[in-house]
Amino acid sequence: MADFSQEVHAPAMHMQNVFGQFDKNIKKLERQFGVSIVDREGSIRISGKQDGVKRASAVINELLELSIRGNMIEEQNVDYAIAMSIEENQDVLLEIDKDCVCHTVSGKPIKPKTLGQKQYLDAIRNNMVVFGLGPAGTGKTYLAMAMAITAFKNQEVERIILTRPAIEAGEKLGFLPGDLQSKVDPYLRPLYDALYQIMGAETFLKNMEKGLIEVAPLAYMRGRTLDNAYIILDEAQNTTPAQMKMFLTRIGFGSKVIVTGDASQKDLAAGVQSGLDIAQKVLRNIEGIAFCKMTSKDVVRHPLVQRIVKAYEIYEAKENSSSKQKNRKNNYERK
Repeated sequence: MADFSQEVHAPAMHMQNVFGQFDKNIKKLERQFGVSIVDREGSIRISGKQDGVKRASAVINELLELSIRGNMIEEQNVDYAIAMSIEENQDVLLEIDKDCVCHTVSGKPIKPKTLGQKQYLDAIRNNMVVFGLGPAGTGKTYLAMAMAITAFKNQEVERIILTRPAIEAGEKLGFLPGDLQSKVDPYLRPLYDALYQIMGAETFLKNMEKGLIEVAPLAYMRGRTLDNAYIILDEAQNTTPAQMKMFLTRIGFGSKVIVTGDASQKDLAAGVQSGLDIAQKVLRNIEGIAFCKMTSKDVVRHPLVQRIVKAYEIYEAKENSSSKQKNRKNNYERK
């Protein structure tokens, strides 16, 4: 029998948003905290053990406030609010929700959704060079693009330069048809997608024709000096140490650089070191350069993606541990 109960008053217009389709958000809270949650004519009654009731109540209040601010409550919001509650880190969602970078062409606000993303944005604002590191789905590239477009619209920089190494992701595509631009466009498509969504196709194409926005493979950066520009290097785990050094030495006055990459998804040939790995060792103590590392907790795609990333992290950690033990054993036997 329940030994504690608490009521949360909720405006009717926000009740459905918080409960979710078929009450899926509330059912998740019930499972997580071992409580019973029912709608009682404009108020939410939570029953169960005192600790669970208080945590569930805090999460519901947080989600209600997000809804009142005009946010659509998504499964990722619920999962993150629960995770922060377990870590005794209340109201994180409300704090990071205040940070609106810009709006998409359709009017949707672009905001950080996790503490890691918020720290990433703050690092970009406060440093000349920022390395955004983390698994797929953490918003590394998308948030960097949003910051670049905002700076461009505010005339803080004169142009935006987006680049990534043109390396096939584990497949041999053969010779691609068309001119040089047509050949490299497939590798740069994720950057175009973000530009279209945030800036709009017409505005993007107009600025691209003027040379104010440039999307190019990394090889095109050699020999250039980039002043008054917002420069983003995407998929940096696929650079060689020489390419990374070449890129970082292109920086001119008035420029800001963001380097994004996921060390777990390298497409380099076997035995080739990643320029991103070397850069972390060489540049970690230089003032003005920040390294922002996100984890599976910061994944904002479908919740299944977060579970996939976490499963791979556990698997790779076990493999690395096993490999180290095997090496130690081999070294011991040689002696």
